[in-house]
Amino acid sequence: MFKSLLLLISCLITMNSLCASTRPNIIFIMSDDHAAQAVGAYGSHLAELNPTPHLDRLAAEGVLFENAFCNNSICTPSRASIITGQYPQTNGILDLDGVLDPAKQYLPIEMKKLGYQTAMIGKWHLKSEPVHFDYYKVLPGQGLYFDPDFREKGQGQWPDNIVHSKGHSSDVITDLTIDYLKQLDRSEPFFIMHHYKAPHDDFEYAPRYASYLADVEIPLPANFEVGAEFGSKATRGEDDSLRAVIGTSVSARHERRNYVRNYVDAGEVTTTAQATSQAYQTYLKDYLRCVKGVDDNLGRLFDYLKEAGLWESTIVIYTGDQGFMLGGHDLIDKRWMYEESMQMPFIVHYPAALRSGVRSDLLINNCDFAPTMIDLAGGSVPDYMQGRSFENTLKGLPEANWRMATYYRYWMHMIHHWVPAHFGVRTKDYKLIFYYGQNYLPPERFDDFYWGEEYAGYLGPTPVAWEFYDLRNDPLEQVNKYDNPEYASVIEGLKAELKAQRVELKETDEAYPELEAIIEANW
Repeated sequence: MFKSLLLLISCLITMNSLCASTRPNIIFIMSDDHAAQAVGAYGSHLAELNPTPHLDRLAAEGVLFENAFCNNSICTPSRASIITGQYPQTNGILDLDGVLDPAKQYLPIEMKKLGYQTAMIGKWHLKSEPVHFDYYKVLPGQGLYFDPDFREKGQGQWPDNIVHSKGHSSDVITDLTIDYLKQLDRSEPFFIMHHYKAPHDDFEYAPRYASYLADVEIPLPANFEVGAEFGSKATRGEDDSLRAVIGTSVSARHERRNYVRNYVDAGEVTTTAQATSQAYQTYLKDYLRCVKGVDDNLGRLFDYLKEAGLWESTIVIYTGDQGFMLGGHDLIDKRWMYEESMQMPFIVHYPAALRSGVRSDLLINNCDFAPTMIDLAGGSVPDYMQGRSFENTLKGLPEANWRMATYYRYWMHMIHHWVPAHFGVRTKDYKLIFYYGQNYLPPERFDDFYWGEEYAGYLGPTPVAWEFYDLRNDPLEQVNKYDNPEYASVIEGLKAELKAQRVELKETDEAYPELEAIIEANW
């Protein structure tokens, strides 16, 4: 009897060891502001410029998600949703001033419960110390493109644990992750968040990329020119009265911030069209040179994983923290619920267990990333996470009762890039946006950085309006059909879905009575 018990215990220990050794490693790679349209595999008008051959190969051998979206297209809130699996009002991060409660660093907490070695390397941007990672080496705030400093675990007390580096940030961050991988204990799986600063504005690329695209004329996006049917009084003003003050621009349209002012010497051009073209060429080329630097470094990282025998046993996930307006509607930056800004690239590669060469149209958002990784690691998704795992889709199985629409909200009314506050829902076929046009906080709650002279007179309420786009027939969102009676029943259904999701996701405005009144009056 005693020998049988010993044999059983021995078998259980062996099985547990086997399970540990077969758990996948996970590397979650995220670049800042890398739009899906700037990944060749997504097939935009930029694909022929070949900015991402390594990512394209990863997608060809993995699963590419065509309908991945953020719930707030701005760095800090998006990153908070990724690490918590929660929407902004639940995790507490509504805007760039948010500081994530360390107790809510849920993803590394859950991965450590599953026996994973955890590390965070690169851009963090969540203000508080990433205390729940076994190791971190993160950029302070946005960080620098060249010779960046880092805060490193084990080098003193946060935030004074500063160490220095030499080189371009994309190169340095890749070196750091490879060095970390070299010293890991291979008997236990690892979970690494590997985050690039690039291609965030100001698009400072490594000098070796200066020749890339030097002799190429990049075509303007097909929706660069704004027609009379695009937008609404919320985004243009009555009779276009706000065109000069809403939405920073490539052209000189916006009177305070535009890329003609940034990039064009007035003495070198003779026409408005020439100035706009020169601004666009400089903008796109600098941006894509940063993207190229990220992709080349991913090639280095992937090569190391293969040489080290880790490629087959490692789940590689690639995304951006949101999309980016690369000139569509003559807009720059992100924040908007328009497609270029809201869509995220999302690619998953795992040769040992997942499908390859697949494009999925499942409607996912950044709250789903953490649940999916926990599921892939063999854990159970905790009840406090609002996102859902899409592991079944990765394995070719159906998802039961999946969402039909994904929710979005931008809170930072007219701050930095003069984008009115708004929320809405996107389905596979349609998009409904409500611009309520008012700040959720009073002026005294913002510091001088937000309420400086540059923004004087621009931070008050803007017009309230709805926009509706039929993405099946108008994928570039050029015609607002909100007032078209043919869509009345569709819009009514979307409004009901929007209202239901705001309640279900705890995203109502009960805490902001003034906003609630605007919403109710214009529903």
